[in-house]
Amino acid sequence: MDSPRILPHLLFLVVLCLPLRMTADDTVYTKVDVNPVPVKTPPPDYPLRLKRDGTSGLVAVSVIIDETGVVTSCSVAKSSNADFDESALAAVRKWKFKPAQKDGAAVKMKVTIPIRFSISE
Repeated sequence: MDSPRILPHLLFLVVLCLPLRMTADDTVYTKVDVNPVPVKTPPPDYPLRLKRDGTSGLVAVSVIIDETGVVTSCSVAKSSNADFDESALAAVRKWKFKPAQKDGAAVKMKVTIPIRFSISE
């Protein structure tokens, strides 16, 4: 067997395959050094029937914010009235953030955002 001639080819293949094994860090943090900061927060649309009836409510939205400050997923964690849920989710999907940081690098983070619906506001 001619192993000295094969070795450079094997090394080349190993080096070539290394980038394929490296993937983005999918870690989603709940504790970081610097919390995300909202920079764009359009308000939710108040459901007309609930507004007309004078109904107030609160929706806690669980959100994952990526390393660029974009909301990548959201779901209702808790709600005082399910009729507010879709409006709260639709609003939070449009929010933008200065991303969270851990050890000086931007990271994904999961947070819970309270969305209040109040006639007086």
